[in-house]
Amino acid sequence: MAEEKKRKTSPAEFVNQVRSETSKVVWPTREETVRTAIFVFIMMLILSLFFLGIDTVFSSIVSWLLSLA
Repeated sequence: MAEEKKRKTSPAEFVNQVRSETSKVVWPTREETVRTAIFVFIMMLILSLFFLGIDTVFSSIVSWLLSLA
């Protein structure tokens, strides 16, 4: 047969498979989590300041162009 029938997984077997896969996950340490959170916060701050600057420049340009009309 070209196509095999898919057998249904019982709830107990599903839970066992989930536990098996979860045990393979390499969980980050507390230090890694804190370091990553700090990095994300710093990048968010830098990018928000960058986009604030870009928005201010474009707003000034549009206001100047509208004042010409």
